[in-house]
Amino acid sequence: MSAGGTTAPVAEVAGAAYTGSMNRRELLSLMGAGFGAVGLSGSLGAASRGGSTSAGVPHFPARAKHVIFLFLNGGLSQVDSFDPKPELDRHHGKPMPGPKIRTDSATGNLMKSPFRFRPRGESGILVSEIFPRIGGLIDDFCVIRSMYSDNGNHVPSLYLMNCGHQLAGHPSMGSWITYGLGSENENLPAFVVLCPGYPVGGPQLWSSAFLPNSYQGTYIPNNETDPEKLVRNVRNSSFSPHQQRRQLELLDRLNRRYLDRVGHQPQLESGIQAMEVAFRMQMEAPLALDVTREGGSTRSRYGDTDFARGCLMALRLVEHGVRMVQVFYGKSQPWDSHDDILDHRILAADADRAIAALIQDLKARGLFEETLLIVGSEFGRTPMIQNSGLVKYGYGRDHNVHGYTTLLAGAGVRGGMTYGSTDDFGFKAVENRVHPHDLHATVLHLLGLDHTKLTYRYGGRDFRLTDVGGGVIGEILS
Repeated sequence: MSAGGTTAPVAEVAGAAYTGSMNRRELLSLMGAGFGAVGLSGSLGAASRGGSTSAGVPHFPARAKHVIFLFLNGGLSQVDSFDPKPELDRHHGKPMPGPKIRTDSATGNLMKSPFRFRPRGESGILVSEIFPRIGGLIDDFCVIRSMYSDNGNHVPSLYLMNCGHQLAGHPSMGSWITYGLGSENENLPAFVVLCPGYPVGGPQLWSSAFLPNSYQGTYIPNNETDPEKLVRNVRNSSFSPHQQRRQLELLDRLNRRYLDRVGHQPQLESGIQAMEVAFRMQMEAPLALDVTREGGSTRSRYGDTDFARGCLMALRLVEHGVRMVQVFYGKSQPWDSHDDILDHRILAADADRAIAALIQDLKARGLFEETLLIVGSEFGRTPMIQNSGLVKYGYGRDHNVHGYTTLLAGAGVRGGMTYGSTDDFGFKAVENRVHPHDLHATVLHLLGLDHTKLTYRYGGRDFRLTDVGGGVIGEILS
C-alpha cells in the first residue's frame, strides 16, 4: 500500500526527526510567507507540513470515499432523542433500582423524557419529536444505541471519540484517514474542521500529533460568511499568480539543491508542499467554501446558523474532493444540558434541519453512496435528574459514558436499523456494546483500510487509531 505518497507499506513507515539547520528552516518559513502561505499559518498552518497528501491505495475495495462527521459536542441525550425507554415513564421520580449509581456529579431519581417518541419510516424506528426531519429520513440511518466510553469528563472523552485515546498527543481519526488515503484534490486540504470557535479540547481534536503534519486538520471558523475571511489572506494581493509561481519555482530550486546535499528532511519537504498547497488554494478554497453560490432555496432548507452553514460547507467540500470534513456544532460544549434538558429542543431544531438537508443534497448530487455520515457526541446523558448544587434549574442530566447513541448513514451502512441496546432505563449498554475503537475500526473498514494495518512507528512502537482494540461491526454493513 502507498500511504500518504510513500512507497513502503504503512506498517513500515517510521517517523523521523528533523536534523537540519534551524536557522535555515526559519528563514525558509519567512520566505514562504510571501507566496500565499502567510494567511494560512493559523488555519492551514502546520496542516501542510510533514508528508505528502497525494492519494493512497486502500487495503481492499472501499465503500466510502469521504467522511462527514457531525459532532454534537457536549453530549446528546440518548433517552431524549433516539433511545426511548418506557420504563422511565413508569418509574419517573423514583430511584433507579439497585445500588446507587455514581456519576460525575450528584444525580437524583429517574426522570422521564419530556419529549414524545413515535415510529418513523418503513422501519418503524422510534424517534423523538425534537428530530422530526431526521425521523422522516430514519430509513437511511443505522442507529447504534449501545455506544460506551471510558471517562466521564469531556476532554478525555472527546479525545477518545476523535483520536482513539483519552490523552492528548495522538493523531485524530481524520489524520489517520488522510494518512492512509491522501486527498482527491491537491488544491484543497484533505481534512477540514469547521467550528465557530474551539470546542473543549481544542486543536488536539484534529491534530496529526506524531504523524507528519500534512495530515493535520485544517481549522476554518464557519461563523464567517465572507469566503475571503474564512481562510484569511488566502489570496496574495501584492503579486499575480504568474509572479507567485516564478517565486515558488525559484524557492523550490534552492530547496531541492539543499536537499540534494543534505538528504531527506521531512519538515523542509513538507514546508515546500505547504507553499504549493497555499498557492493552489487561492482559487479553489474560496469557491468551495462560498455557500452563497448555492441557491436561496437550498440555503433556506439548511437554516441560517453556524451549524447549518457548516453542514452546507461540508457538502461543498466533499463535492470538491475533500476526504474528511468534521463539523463541530459550536464552540465549547453546547449540548451539555446539566441545567435543563429542554435545551435539547432548541439545539435539535437547528441540527435536525441542517442534517436532513445535508442527507437530501448528498443524495441529489450522487454523493450519498460514497460518503459516510456520522452524527454523534463524546458521550450521552444519564436517565436520572441532576441535582447537584452546581445546576440552576435542576431539570437536566449529567454525563453518561456507560450508554449512548451514534448515528451512521451513507456509504456501505445498512439503513433503517438499530444496533445494540441499553438497559431498561437507557443508562448502560448491555447488548452488542460498541466502543469508540469499534466505531473507528468500522469507519476505516468502509474506507478500505484495515485498522490493524494502518500503523505508524513512533517512539519504538507501532501506533494505530484503535490502539490495541477495536473490531469491525459487520452486522451494520450493507
